[in-house]
Amino acid sequence: MTENAYLVGLRLEGRKVVVVGGGTVAQRRLPLLIAAGADVHVITRAATPSVEAFAPMTLELRDFRDEDLDGAWYVLAATDDPDVNAAIVAGAERRRIFCVRADVAIEGTAVTPATFDHDGLSVGVLAGGEHRRSAGIRTAIHEALQTGAIADRSGDSDDVVREGVALVGGGPGDPELITVRGRRLLAHADVVVADRLAPPELLAELGPHVEVIDAAKIPYGRAMAQEAINNVLIERAKAGKFVVRLKGGDPFVFARGYEEVIACAEAGVPVTVVPGVTSAIAVPALAGIPVTHRHVTHEFVVVSGHVAPDHPESLVNWDALAAMSGTIVLLMAVERIELFAGALLAGGRPADTPVMVVQHGTTAAQRTVRATLADVGERVRSEGIRPPAIIVIGPVAGFGS
Repeated sequence: MTENAYLVGLRLEGRKVVVVGGGTVAQRRLPLLIAAGADVHVITRAATPSVEAFAPMTLELRDFRDEDLDGAWYVLAATDDPDVNAAIVAGAERRRIFCVRADVAIEGTAVTPATFDHDGLSVGVLAGGEHRRSAGIRTAIHEALQTGAIADRSGDSDDVVREGVALVGGGPGDPELITVRGRRLLAHADVVVADRLAPPELLAELGPHVEVIDAAKIPYGRAMAQEAINNVLIERAKAGKFVVRLKGGDPFVFARGYEEVIACAEAGVPVTVVPGVTSAIAVPALAGIPVTHRHVTHEFVVVSGHVAPDHPESLVNWDALAAMSGTIVLLMAVERIELFAGALLAGGRPADTPVMVVQHGTTAAQRTVRATLADVGERVRSEGIRPPAIIVIGPVAGFGS
């Protein structure tokens, strides 16, 4: 057979398919054949436990006989004996049945492509019998579709929403930490309304037709900032645009995401929520700090530092936090760190409690500062730490020091 193969999809439902061999090759191919509805007949001297467990199919533990090919539409020669495989190919060719030879691909009359399914698509790759190459290209295409680097804009996929607003968590900063679904929806956006902390590299990947709106620069006028953002989402969606609201971290972790959900729902605009990797866990993790660790801490709490401990709008019980022995993760707390550290010390947290501050976590600009609860304010100021930064307080913050 030449390297120029004609790629085709076979409809095998109810049709006889013969697989000769019961080893790892058969183990890989049988699930796809059975899923296609084929009437599968496996002929083999011995079968792996996995092959024996496949159903529905007919399994015969014996030597191959030429008449086993009678009535077949498709054949796979997958034994460990080259002579037997050659006889299978010859028998299939006499009957004008296409046959794949697993051990020497070019000796068969058909080649199995490296395949995957994605959102109703069946994708196959052939590389002239070079299985490693076809598998590598298959994997690259699959990843590109999953991440949105290749966008299916046909409109036929049920898994991609193309109306209303998608509220997408962009992750903690590294563009590779957005979820697969989030990236895929972003690739289908007509309008992207982005927060300051949304990974900018993701915006750079968008096509020139996409309207990118920096939420931090929306002219608010007399309206509240959040109200103005809500209005932009609703207006663009009602104009028939698919709008992605791209936030840093997770849209429901101190990101006012649910306020946007409520506003859109009241306006009759459908909303899809895509959770994101929250910086409260991911940033410490990638800085080498687990927020929990067996025999060290059994709890962790994430606290917003957007208001001071004694502010009338504060909902945090700082005395209760101070009484904890576990991990406290502070977000948006750099500007008031002295006040938060003081509240914890006043509540009884030991002064030598380890603290780690991570600025620009998960990005190339990441910086870490180690301190204690007693001197964290001084260390943050002397090191020039500015937002965005995550502050981890508790025994785990001392790991690796």
